[in-house]
Amino acid sequence: MGSRLPVISGADAVRAFGKIGYAVHHHTGSHVIIRRSEPPHRHLSVPNHKELARGLLRGLIRDAGLTLEQFIALLD
Repeated sequence: MGSRLPVISGADAVRAFGKIGYAVHHHTGSHVIIRRSEPPHRHLSVPNHKELARGLLRGLIRDAGLTLEQFIALLD
């Protein structure tokens, strides 16, 4: 059985993705656009909400090329 997806805020997600090379590129409304400067040059749009929906967070993790376990390790 895999790890459970935690309920986190958008700010916590941005901080976690920052540990693997993502940096804030700009804000558009209530979304923070983060971009990775090293290859692969991906960008993610993270809502700046108190709680991210589990499906949305799962999609962000997948788009970043991480497994759930890798992402949870970034939260520590």
